[in-house]
Amino acid sequence: QAQAGWLQHDFGHLSVFSTSKWNHWVHKFVIGHLKGAPASWWNHLHFQHHAKPNCFRKDPDVNMHPLFFALGKTLSVELGVQKKKFMPYNHQHKYFFIIGPPALVPLYFQWYIFYFVVQRKKWADLAWMLTFYIRFFLTYLPLLGVKGMLGLIILVRFIESNWFVWVTQMNHIPMHIDYDKNVDWFSTQLQATCNVQQSFFNDWFSGHLNFQIEHHLFPTMPRHNYWK
Repeated sequence: QAQAGWLQHDFGHLSVFSTSKWNHWVHKFVIGHLKGAPASWWNHLHFQHHAKPNCFRKDPDVNMHPLFFALGKTLSVELGVQKKKFMPYNHQHKYFFIIGPPALVPLYFQWYIFYFVVQRKKWADLAWMLTFYIRFFLTYLPLLGVKGMLGLIILVRFIESNWFVWVTQMNHIPMHIDYDKNVDWFSTQLQATCNVQQSFFNDWFSGHLNFQIEHHLFPTMPRHNYWK
């Protein structure tokens, strides 16, 4: 599931086939049938992220501020000045491991994707998603029973969630996070992204998103070329 996530990311960025049409079609298959999520939902969130990375209220990836975490030097100081305290932020380095990585996919994404497609009437995406759940049901119910099947998908989503959050946050959250200052596009991308050391394992584990700077500057570039 994690590797299928990196794969759908490639198709979503139109970086596999030479024509947009083929990328869009295979993207729907990989994210819909192999992962059970809607392509329209991923596009809606991810394109905002690339347009304004780490810009509060414009990048949906930093929407956890300030409900769960105090992000960035500027926004954190702002909370302190306003004396707003939703959480014990001085301990967020401890509760991040409890709230962030384990909960994002199984507790939030799992229900929100269905809400998204129904609210926006994305019936084609819903059909793709249902093929995933029907296939999962037919494959594992005879082998594991109802409880075992539900336990398996919860376990898979839990592991995938930890994997996904570590990769996506390690190359964004350490960087500058603030309101949109209308800085030029090139500088905005560089301020919000950082790379993680290249190795065979890191390349595989992160879907080559350890080259986050290159990815944000050249989002349609095939990932195996980032290192060049």
